[in-house]
Amino acid sequence: MEHIRTPKVENVRLIDRLTPRKSVVGTLYLSSTHTIFVENSDARRETWVLHSLVGSIERPPTTPSGSPLVIRCKNFQVYQLLLPQEKDCVDIQASLIRLSRPDRYGELFCFSFQPNVDKEEREKAWGFLDLHAEFSRMGIPSNLWHITPANHEYRVCDTYPSELFVPKSASPAVIVGSAKFRSRGRLPVLSYFHRDTSAAVCRSSQPLSGFSARSLEDEQMLQAIMKSNPASEYMYVVDTRPKLNAMANRAAGKGYENEDHYTNIKLHFIGIENIHVMRNSQQKITDVGDMRSPSMGDFLWGLENSGWLKHIKAVLDAGVFIVKAVAEEGVSVLVHCSDGWDRTAQACSVASVLLDPFYRTIRGLMVLIEKDWVSFGHKFSHRYSHLEGDPKEVSPVIDQFLECVWQLMEQFPCAFEFNERFLLQLHTHIHSCQYGNFIGNSQKERRDLRINERTHSVWPHLWENRAEYINPLYRADHSQSKGILRPVTTPYCFKFWKGMYSPAERGVALRQSPSDSLNAVREESQQLEEELSAHQERLAQLVGRKTSGETRKRNGVTERSHRLIPKDSEVSSPQDYFTCVSHAPSFTLPLKSPTTPKSSDPDDLSACSDLESGVADLSSHASSACDDAKDPDSD
Repeated sequence: MEHIRTPKVENVRLIDRLTPRKSVVGTLYLSSTHTIFVENSDARRETWVLHSLVGSIERPPTTPSGSPLVIRCKNFQVYQLLLPQEKDCVDIQASLIRLSRPDRYGELFCFSFQPNVDKEEREKAWGFLDLHAEFSRMGIPSNLWHITPANHEYRVCDTYPSELFVPKSASPAVIVGSAKFRSRGRLPVLSYFHRDTSAAVCRSSQPLSGFSARSLEDEQMLQAIMKSNPASEYMYVVDTRPKLNAMANRAAGKGYENEDHYTNIKLHFIGIENIHVMRNSQQKITDVGDMRSPSMGDFLWGLENSGWLKHIKAVLDAGVFIVKAVAEEGVSVLVHCSDGWDRTAQACSVASVLLDPFYRTIRGLMVLIEKDWVSFGHKFSHRYSHLEGDPKEVSPVIDQFLECVWQLMEQFPCAFEFNERFLLQLHTHIHSCQYGNFIGNSQKERRDLRINERTHSVWPHLWENRAEYINPLYRADHSQSKGILRPVTTPYCFKFWKGMYSPAERGVALRQSPSDSLNAVREESQQLEEELSAHQERLAQLVGRKTSGETRKRNGVTERSHRLIPKDSEVSSPQDYFTCVSHAPSFTLPLKSPTTPKSSDPDDLSACSDLESGVADLSSHASSACDDAKDPDSD
């Protein structure tokens, strides 16, 4: 609280970015964790901005109507305020700069955030995801792979997890020697195992090869990985950097594998740019999203000038190459960049999403992020500016991974259990510091900070609210939901992610999303089907009573009653009792017999349904009067 110069300012205007002339007047409050705007209207609506999410605070020149203040958040939300007095505006800006850039971890929101859960429940929440169970699902440990105790207490690599899966044939001396020859000690270890082909996706950092240096232990380590896939006689080494960048690193004593020293490897460069290029590119794509009513030329020029979609394509291409090697050729792959915690995490996790349907579920994506990003030491605090530090360390690495998943969702709308809202929520939590999962740069740092004891886990929170994140098009038995995804990565297949980078329209887009509309239609359809079923049962009961209570006094009356009311065995639906009915909407897709000619009935859903996506055509199919009474042979 000592950093707050002015805790309250009245008669502040919050300006609508879509319609700048539209604004609301209220009171602005500053707390130690949030900036809060409360409208003066009877509704007293509140807008809360978490200080950990604030990326920058701009103060444009003062105008006759007041002093403006623009708050830009890391999730690309923008808030424009107009304060009556310039002094208050200066104080608010200075306070927000200090509150949004803490100097130490203890000042982050997660250490003061106290939801209504007890100690036992919090401890249970941290065990919500089990990485041991995840490797067991892959079939690890096995007769070829096992956990090595070499990194116990982080003795070999302090940015890796304490438990690492390596080939059984790799001796402790080989493991330690390989770590010494890799940047930051990040030796080759298992990331994903493909059970069908026994091929593995491993990850590491670049070797300290320079122009001529070599390590027999590191060469033996790669040989052990290759031999752990008995069906293959070679393996790929995928260097995700542009080749020129990798060659430049040789002058600093690093570089890439020399194919003359490493037998039976094939070296392949991908060409994903470094963190500095990506940071500048995202700033430019953000500027595109900030445009107000741009012309088509300005929009397309801004999109092209940013280079953003080119970088997204490069990351996806890396994943596609790994998938072809592992699933089609049955060849193991070692993936690395410079230090193995940025581009390496992107390539391995994108490949996993393409290879394994489990990672395309809500729980599966949580497990993937926990495994390949949190556990393997992605530098969350540096890349997303959780603390005051070097701005050159900031880069949208995991933002690009989330966008790759979104681009895949656009190509395969039935393959993912989650919707766009889930990705946006993940992005917000990564930057917000509300939960402890993404604090620190390694497992060791989180242990030293006692994150599990002092903060709460985000995964159970997201799981409890999973109903908000369900994709209505997803079916577990759908062809897209099984096996491998093979996306098309030609340039025309990539889209501008408006939900992420156009904050002025994000709220409107999400409130009116096709996903929500489809969910509403499905719920209404289900309710109508239940009502129809209840009416059918009631009608059958009434007919049964009438039949049993019929007095057959005269033969003519009896015969007439039989002509009017069919026997119970002939009853199949309400249409048997009425000449003309209207069809209730339904998502039940009727099966068509191969011997039956194609129906021309406009109410036949089998003729207008997309059986592949499992979504019926929702256009109007109301029957005309007495439609069922028509001669089936008539036009």
